[in-house]
Amino acid sequence: MTASRFANEAEAVTYIFRSMRKLHGSHHRGPDDVTRDTRPTIRLLTERDMVREPREYAVVTGSKGKGSTTAITASVLRRIGHTVGMISSPHLVSWRERIRVNGRAIPEADFCRILGDLAPSIDAIEDTLTNNQYFSPQGIFLAIGLQWFDECHVNAAVLEVGRGGRFDDIAVVPNKVSLFTPIMLEHPLQLGPTLERIAWHKAGIIKAQSYAYSVPQAHEVLDVLQRECDTLDAEFYWFPPMELGQYVGQSETGLRMTLGRYGEVELGLLGQYQMGNATLAVQAAGNMHARLPGIDHSTPEYVQAVRDGLKNVIWPGRVQLVETSPNVFLDGAINAESAALFVKSITGRLTEPVIAIVGAPDDKDYVGVYRELGRIAKTLIITETARNPTLQFPSQKDALAAAGQFNSDVRYAPTLADALTLAKSLAGRDGSIVIAGTQSIVADTVNHYGLSYEQI
Repeated sequence: MTASRFANEAEAVTYIFRSMRKLHGSHHRGPDDVTRDTRPTIRLLTERDMVREPREYAVVTGSKGKGSTTAITASVLRRIGHTVGMISSPHLVSWRERIRVNGRAIPEADFCRILGDLAPSIDAIEDTLTNNQYFSPQGIFLAIGLQWFDECHVNAAVLEVGRGGRFDDIAVVPNKVSLFTPIMLEHPLQLGPTLERIAWHKAGIIKAQSYAYSVPQAHEVLDVLQRECDTLDAEFYWFPPMELGQYVGQSETGLRMTLGRYGEVELGLLGQYQMGNATLAVQAAGNMHARLPGIDHSTPEYVQAVRDGLKNVIWPGRVQLVETSPNVFLDGAINAESAALFVKSITGRLTEPVIAIVGAPDDKDYVGVYRELGRIAKTLIITETARNPTLQFPSQKDALAAAGQFNSDVRYAPTLADALTLAKSLAGRDGSIVIAGTQSIVADTVNHYGLSYEQI
């Protein structure tokens, strides 16, 4: 057996980002329609015949809830009886978490082996690129994932795009199902300054004669999605609010909701905003299952399988209870709307005193997060992380001044661990700690508690 070119995950990831790092300056950080090019990925997949397997694909995009929707769809498909591949981003602990089969992250040995096998083709393609081109890391992750899916005999795959859609390497697969979570103003430099332009980027995941489903959106977003579907002869359906899952109450580990023919179901996630994601996921799984072998849609067995998939879904870092005594809740909220939804989802579970920890970078709506959490907290602790060197946080002075508008007791801790130590001293065993911030803050929290998500 030939030794792999890469000895470990770190070496493999360094190689995956090699091409992008060769591109000096900020060219690859400009508008997606100028800087991103999926042709190297398409060439690799074509040369290696990597979409030959008969497999159902769903692609998920939006401004929030993409990862959750991907995970819920995969969980439902798995309980229905399929072998399910999943690609998501970002990760919490290991880059390998981005590629999963039936919830299990690709093992390190297989990750390195498959990349080693693909590397000669990637090298050859890189050699043909101009000075302003690079081989997208996301395209390489996609290729590794597709090869792993083939080896694991995956017959249904759910893939989350990284940012937009039209120029996203994930979306080059032949998906018959496209899912749209809430679309908002985001990444204006890469996606454009208007909601319509951002929706145009997202709509690029739709394929000809396929199916597209969306949660409620602003009318200008729905218009863009409808036009794209009309152009491609695709079927488009958006769920009005009354057709989404309806909140019933809390469960021990999640929430209860009613969802059409499935009756009152339990969703294994705490966030109330997940009800729209779950509605999309059930629709997508049913659409994909209709073209796959297995139990009939009309049977009680199918209904129970869907219910089991909703109940048993695991998606860490989204309104997650990571400790009790005191209760510690974690969420990746980085703007006012997501922070407000986080608060709404845990309000009935909070005990006094409430101590909030926020680590939001300066290119996000950190003031909005301070406002929403500052309103419910006795003390607001500002922190940051060095996990991702590309992130910049507001200065301690600016952060404290901004947060001080919404809370009379604002403090600063340089790391998540320091912030938790301070928060626990203030909350005691009977209070609650609420942590919100960028994905790197979520990862710091997961590491702090020694949590592993090799299997979800």
